[in-house]
Amino acid sequence: MNLNRRQVLWAGGGIGAAALLAACGSSDETSSKSPAKASEKPRRGGTLRVGALGRASAITRDPHGTQANESDYLIISLVYDTLTVPGTKPNTAPRLAANWQASDDLKTWRFTLAKGAKFHDGTPVTAEDVVWSLKRLRNTPSGASRLPGIKPENIKAEGENTVVLVSDYANAELPLLTRLTTFVLKKDTGDKDLGKAPGTGPFKLDWFRSGNARLVRNDDWYGGDVYLDAIEVKIFESPQAMANALLAGQIDVASNVGAVAARTAEKRDDVQIVRRPDDMAMPIVMRTADGPFADTKVREALRLAVDREAMVKQVLSGYGTVANDILGTGDPALAKDIPQRKRDLAKAKQLLKEAGFDTSKTYKLLTTEDIAGLAESATLFASQVREAGVKVEVVKQESATFWDKTWLKGDLYTTYWGTNDSVVFFASKTMVSDSGQNEAGWKNKEFDAAYEKAMATKDAAARAKVLHELQQIEYDESGYLLWGMADGIDLAGSAVRNLPTLPGYGRVQLEQAWLTR
Repeated sequence: MNLNRRQVLWAGGGIGAAALLAACGSSDETSSKSPAKASEKPRRGGTLRVGALGRASAITRDPHGTQANESDYLIISLVYDTLTVPGTKPNTAPRLAANWQASDDLKTWRFTLAKGAKFHDGTPVTAEDVVWSLKRLRNTPSGASRLPGIKPENIKAEGENTVVLVSDYANAELPLLTRLTTFVLKKDTGDKDLGKAPGTGPFKLDWFRSGNARLVRNDDWYGGDVYLDAIEVKIFESPQAMANALLAGQIDVASNVGAVAARTAEKRDDVQIVRRPDDMAMPIVMRTADGPFADTKVREALRLAVDREAMVKQVLSGYGTVANDILGTGDPALAKDIPQRKRDLAKAKQLLKEAGFDTSKTYKLLTTEDIAGLAESATLFASQVREAGVKVEVVKQESATFWDKTWLKGDLYTTYWGTNDSVVFFASKTMVSDSGQNEAGWKNKEFDAAYEKAMATKDAAARAKVLHELQQIEYDESGYLLWGMADGIDLAGSAVRNLPTLPGYGRVQLEQAWLTR
């Protein structure tokens, strides 16, 4: 079951070429938070009680392993630091790596570690610790997709505080990729010691029991002041149970609770609704390699048969935005002049006729109930395309069956990405011909060439032109029908301040949160 694909890529926020190609250091504005009142100043102290989704059967303690539970991912992210984290300006901000610099050919990157970085046991973090951790990550089953183009032997230490990564090809997005689970452990940590291994993060593990945990402030954290005394993470199996606990005052934050819970809480003066815009993509995948949707005219017809505004309104309860079949809507380089697709049933029917599409058959759309709204989106899609003459039967599969039997293989299925990274990030993960997670089986030489050129282009203006070409090809021919982007939603009690509002991985950055009580 390939849950890493869904859970590990919580690396929200697009990234611009300038941020990637320059050496980056600290910034005055590296995150986006839910606002406090103008007269309020951060208060030190208190314990923040956070609810997060998870199942007891899927608990893991391995920072480089399969994190199927959001509760596990939250705990790991607070205890262990990645090299970089999402920000707003720049989009990739320093963390354990204070700055980084690329070679002229964009193949060799040097990351300099933050001064004063220590493990929770007081020992300093060295380049050798980082190298060992990255090699361990790279050697996991999904390691190649987490650090694409980086072979283990090309991860090396240079002195005590510099780590050198050499890519097989020009890789302008390498700093962004180091946000993706590059959690650093002490060198030679044994697998049996993972649950107790010291991290470098803003919180230290106090105790862990059956998926629940208490974390206490790391007063020696190199990254700055941490306001909370502690964070308690409580595991919940359903968004409804978690929302009910928040409304009952049993927890302070219901993390990633969904639009239905937000609608329920809208009239509560004692509850804050924290929105992370464009947090999750829920595209419908049409297989392009073969089968009934291999014809580009058929795929275009299905895209034109969808009422996107109605999908956002009904499936997301309005907590989202209409999308235009291009993944990476948070990227500053997202093309604004490519026309927004709108519903056109007449043209959809014409294209189906020209393609010789068999409208007498019923086609199965496979989906899961892994996240709120996914199965509902499939059902509404089936209803809408029927008006164009396409009969679709929605088949719900158990999660394990779906990810083992359908994902990467199905003719028509839903998928989702809990991240909103750059256009080329998604291209590298899911669309270039040799990508390991090519969800639609799409192979397009022009797209591959545009991707390779974009990755190797330094000049921002020249890169923007190539990225526009790449997006136009994706818009015209890919196997994705991306009808909308869902907002990420947290519910919080009235005493909570400064929760993160960045999408993806940015939402677990709780070190600056504080309580008024």
